[in-house]
Amino acid sequence: MAEWLKNKVAIVTGGGSGIGKAIVESFIQEGAKVVAFDIVEQRLKEFKSQIGDDLAIYKGDVRSLDDNKKAVDLAVSQFGKLDVFVGNAGIHDGNRTLDQLEDDKIVSGFEDVFQIDVLGYLLGVKASVPYLRKTKGNIVLTLSTSSFYTGGGGPIYVAAKHATLGLMRELAYELAPDIRVNGVAPAGTATNLASAPALTRPRPAATDNTMQQRRPNNPLQVNIQSEDHAASYVLLASDRSRATTGAVINTDAGRGIVGRQPAPAATASQP
Repeated sequence: MAEWLKNKVAIVTGGGSGIGKAIVESFIQEGAKVVAFDIVEQRLKEFKSQIGDDLAIYKGDVRSLDDNKKAVDLAVSQFGKLDVFVGNAGIHDGNRTLDQLEDDKIVSGFEDVFQIDVLGYLLGVKASVPYLRKTKGNIVLTLSTSSFYTGGGGPIYVAAKHATLGLMRELAYELAPDIRVNGVAPAGTATNLASAPALTRPRPAATDNTMQQRRPNNPLQVNIQSEDHAASYVLLASDRSRATTGAVINTDAGRGIVGRQPAPAATASQP
């Protein structure tokens, strides 16, 4: 069986859980060495104990350029080079509509979401590019159906994911011909995606069981799991996509071809 990523070295941010963890597992199955970059050290250590020497772990904050550089240094020092950067770490806005955004939380909520979901990608790319140029490597960014459509979050999250789509396209333009840049746009996946602290609202955590019990909201009528997205990252990270840049694979079970539900009626603000 061919290993699509044989001898490749990759960094995956948010690589300790959810979609990021599924990406790491698939990359290693396809022959890659991977650095999982995550902010929660315990889950990284547990992951490392399961995978072994093909996985290196780095506990850090994607909002820090220094942490991103250290993750790159770890990949190069331990595995000899860097071929792929996957920007995947992200947080949500708790689906808070404009009317639900309190005056004293809107700024901090905006800053948290944009710093992780947008700035985190930009800093990861900034740290990775000198090494990716040497290997003629590539970048894959986790986008979302919210990069294209409304209703998958509130105005902060949807705006942030639209920004990541623009970032991906601009980087594909700027970094060609040396580095390819593409995106994967998942939807409706059971993960532990957190909301910004200021925007968190009480709700039951998504689990495999609750997702299985929930009626799928997509044309294929499937409850999408993290591993359902991973093959698209493998394809884009591999040399089999050498003619592909600035593109997005929608792993949304067809969610993007149907309309969202009408927006909730706005509540008039009181003077």
